[in-house]
Amino acid sequence: MIDLKGHAALVTGSSKGVGKAIAEAFARAGADVLIHGRNRDAEAEETIARCKSLGVRCDFVAADLTGEVQVTVDGLFDRAVELSPNIDILVNNAGQFFDVKYEEMTVERFERTMTLNVTAPYFLTQRFAKHWIARNTSGRVLMIGSINGRLAEPGSTAYDTSKGALEMMTKTLAVALARSNIRVNGLAPGLVRTPQTSWIDTRPKQAEWIAYHTPNGQIPDADVCGPAAVYLCSDAAGHVTGQMLLVDGGMSAWQQPPMPKS
Repeated sequence: MIDLKGHAALVTGSSKGVGKAIAEAFARAGADVLIHGRNRDAEAEETIARCKSLGVRCDFVAADLTGEVQVTVDGLFDRAVELSPNIDILVNNAGQFFDVKYEEMTVERFERTMTLNVTAPYFLTQRFAKHWIARNTSGRVLMIGSINGRLAEPGSTAYDTSKGALEMMTKTLAVALARSNIRVNGLAPGLVRTPQTSWIDTRPKQAEWIAYHTPNGQIPDADVCGPAAVYLCSDAAGHVTGQMLLVDGGMSAWQQPPMPKS
C-alpha cells in the first residue's frame, strides 16, 4: 500500500538474504533499486531479474566493503551515483559473521567484523549525506542491525558488539542529520531464514528450541523484513527517525517462556 515511485535506493549486500528481500520489496513498492555485492554472481543476477520484472530500473554495483574503507566507500558512492543519479535511499545491509570462540578471537577477525559491520556504513552514510545536503535532497538511511544488538550469544562476541554499535549509530546519526532533512532508522531482524542460517534445516532440535523462545513460534523467511523496510524509508514514516524496529516475532520482548512439558 506504500508507494515509493520516484525514489531510488542503494541496498548494500543485496544479492541474497535480508538485503535481497528488502531490494525486492522496494521494487514492488515502485522504487528503482541498485543491487550491491562483491561480485555479480548468479544470485545477484536472479535478484536483478526479479526487481526488473516488477517494472523498475535495476542495476548492480560491485565493492568489497571489508577493504580499505575510504577508497572502497568513495568508489562505491561514485559508481552508484553514476548508475542511479537520483538515489535518495541508502540501506546499509552488508554485514557478516566472522566469530570463533572468544578465547580464540584475533585482532584481524575483530577488525574485519567492525570494518564491514560498523565503519563502512558509518562512512558510506557520511558520503551520501554530504551529497544530499549539497543537493537539498530529503535522504533516508536504513541500518540493518540484528536482535544480537540487544541479546547476546556466547559464540558471537564481535558480531554482537558490532550490531550494538550499529544501533547506537542509528540514534546518533539521526540526531546529527535531522536538521538536514535526512532521516536515519534501523531494522533488526530476529532469526530468519537466509543462506547464512541454513543450519536451521540441518539442526531441527535447535531450531525448534529457538522457535519455542519466540512468542509467535515462527522462524520465517527473510521476506518478513521487506515491508518494514519499505515503511521506514517511505513518507509514511516522515516523523520517524532514530528508531530501531525489531522484526523478531516478539523474541526481544519475552523474558522467558514457560517450562516445556517435556
